[in-house]
Amino acid sequence: MNDPALTEPDFVLHHEHHLTSSAILQDTVIGLSDGLTVPFALAAGLSGAVDSSALVITAGLAEIVAGSIAMGLGGYLAGRTEVEHYAAELAREHREVQDVPHRERAEVDELLAEMGLSEATRAAAVAELTADPEQWVRFMMKYELGLEEPDPKQAPKSAFTISTAYAVGGLIPLSAYFFTDTPTEGLAWSAVITLVCLLVFGYFKSRLTGQPAVAGALKMAFVGALAAAAAFGVARLITE
Repeated sequence: MNDPALTEPDFVLHHEHHLTSSAILQDTVIGLSDGLTVPFALAAGLSGAVDSSALVITAGLAEIVAGSIAMGLGGYLAGRTEVEHYAAELAREHREVQDVPHRERAEVDELLAEMGLSEATRAAAVAELTADPEQWVRFMMKYELGLEEPDPKQAPKSAFTISTAYAVGGLIPLSAYFFTDTPTEGLAWSAVITLVCLLVFGYFKSRLTGQPAVAGALKMAFVGALAAAAAFGVARLITE
């Protein structure tokens, strides 16, 4: 006979759904958000200053190439900096464990106390954790410094993902100028295409990060529109 307690709703397995943030997702968001906004603003500014769609396209493509390289390099350097910072802190922790073990044991005890462990449990845990220097250092890196070991291969991956996402995003606002006769007409279509993409991108980005989706979509579209309007207005002001 089945135990009725096991059929109660409280005993049914509960599956929680949490966002597992990946480096690829973060890098794609960074590249796409800038790629959609910056070339759009540049094209809008040029549209207010020149009468040639070819010039807008040429300048836009040049900016996309330069921007994607700069963004990719920035992502690479950020990844390398994270790896180097972790290595430096790891070496420092190893030195401290070797040179001042009494102080490091006191820090372990303090960290465990903040977790709510009793004095007797802390004493046993400190002895267990500090018996192995590698385990000891890993504990200090994670719970004292809040550092997780970064993937040394992530830097080139981030560079490629960010630069590619930037290029893809940048071609979206520029694409309208390939099929229109004047920069003014190109800007009108570019604004429609880009703002729709910003709304969609902002919506899904906000959903993935657990933020209000509609507000996120409107915020991203507003930022893109504001940047483009400012660039267009400045260009018109200078050329008039």
